[in-house]
Amino acid sequence: MIDARIRFRHLRCFLETARLGSLSAAADALNVSQPAVSKTIRELEEVLGKALFDRTRRRLSLTTVGRVFQQHAGAAMAELSRAQSLVMDTPSQITRLSVGVLPTAATSLMPRAALAFRDAFPNCLLRVSTGPNWLLMSQLRESSLDLVVGRMGTAEVMQHLSFHHLYSEDIVAVVRPDHPLTTEAQPLDALVGHPLLLPPPGAVIAPLVRALLSRHGIAAQSAAFESVSLAFGRRVVQSSDAVWFISRGVVEDELDAGTLIALPLGNDLRGGPIGISMRTDGVLTDEQTGLIRALEDARTKLRPSGQTSA
Repeated sequence: MIDARIRFRHLRCFLETARLGSLSAAADALNVSQPAVSKTIRELEEVLGKALFDRTRRRLSLTTVGRVFQQHAGAAMAELSRAQSLVMDTPSQITRLSVGVLPTAATSLMPRAALAFRDAFPNCLLRVSTGPNWLLMSQLRESSLDLVVGRMGTAEVMQHLSFHHLYSEDIVAVVRPDHPLTTEAQPLDALVGHPLLLPPPGAVIAPLVRALLSRHGIAAQSAAFESVSLAFGRRVVQSSDAVWFISRGVVEDELDAGTLIALPLGNDLRGGPIGISMRTDGVLTDEQTGLIRALEDARTKLRPSGQTSA
């Protein structure tokens, strides 16, 4: 039996705060004051008798209990939303599938899979969203997303989630074709003096890139830019001497076309797993199974250099 003191506002406030990691951001999203959000969270914690957030860090993070509550409360809210849609929408056989995609899979793999999926499921609306890994995984846990396509998260991030491996992909350092470093046998030893464009701290590949730079005596704090955006990174690199560390899949088309060049890194940045993350507590729908199949088929047609199939 649900405690009568738990109201709809408690759940909305908790889920928004968990998703955004900030009381002020949740307040903006809900169009209420920050003290109101803080008070509502405290009320919910008092009812449950457990702390849902770790408040010792700069950015709010969920406790173990909080992650469990997010997973199930999010699923309940998603089911309520679906029930409302079924009642209010005009009768039709339209279904919906919400997928979060990291940049590494958004340029080639996901578009190919989406087109094939459309042929197999013409009455399913496929909603694709992008964002940082931590945000997409949070939305997956609370059932705002059905699947996430991209790199596997850390052990903490993957709690209550499973990972279906598709292929492995390298991280590359890309520059414009006539960049001075293209003539260097060991370009990593000559990075000093060149603007660095690095993945932001929330990106899955960020620790790997920063560890590489540290091994070569380069402080990540010296970076000029942080982004995993193709539109931004491509323009910056093509217009300057910047060196961009990014997943190969993000810039695969540019590398194939020769508009960007990957510097030789040897085995400094080995491939990492790319695949599909999903909740462990749910049963896959026909649409989810169909999209997974479409992604597997698209993977077999994408065998660029630096990638190996599962």
